[in-house]
Amino acid sequence: EVQLVESGGGLVQAGGSLRLSCAASGFTFDEYVIGWFRQAPGKEREVVSSISSTDGSTYYAEFVKGRFTISSDNAKNTVHLQMNSLKPEDTAVYYCAARRGIMVVPTSPTCYNYWGQGTQVTVSS
Repeated sequence: EVQLVESGGGLVQAGGSLRLSCAASGFTFDEYVIGWFRQAPGKEREVVSSISSTDGSTYYAEFVKGRFTISSDNAKNTVHLQMNSLKPEDTAVYYCAARRGIMVVPTSPTCYNYWGQGTQVTVSS
């Protein structure tokens, strides 16, 4: 059974940091791309970042470049998203997702087969 379990969300002040983790099980981790997405109330789900567990290549949405860093620990089947310099507009439910492949693109949520339950990130001003 495929499982993706997110952790690390919470409430933080603007300018602060959080580290999200996504623990994966039930599939061959190093054959998959892991993506982080977010969805704010009334908005569509959007890609934040993704990483290829095969070759370590990464993708970042423009609005997080320079602030967020994605990393993969293949030995622990875990992907982390370090979020620094958080802004109120980063407030959303953050989801990790997995799809089989090597390339970090495409980034559409519809390309991903497996999803976690989400973790709330709230950034206060």
